[in-house]
Amino acid sequence: MTKGYWIGHVTVDDAAAYEEYRRANTVAFARYGARFLVRGAAQEVVEGSLRPRAVVIEFPSLQAARDCYRSPEYQAALALRLPCSTADIAIVEGWDDTPGMD
Repeated sequence: MTKGYWIGHVTVDDAAAYEEYRRANTVAFARYGARFLVRGAAQEVVEGSLRPRAVVIEFPSLQAARDCYRSPEYQAALALRLPCSTADIAIVEGWDDTPGMD
């Protein structure tokens, strides 16, 4: 089964309010097996333009990534994020390099 990922680029306008979102999203992320691979660390944009904060979250499957985003738990957290940040988020399917899976 191919993993799923959330790839996000975020501008945080209110750091204190964003922390409330981060606390609230842990319920959904735990339920759907999310694992942060990148979480707001330093980034060097070498082409194009991106928001200041990059996030990559791994899920055990593409369906889990989709289900997490649509879950009531995450939607409650999202309601906290929307007033204090702007984001571009994509849910993407991972690449399976198992022979015969291309």
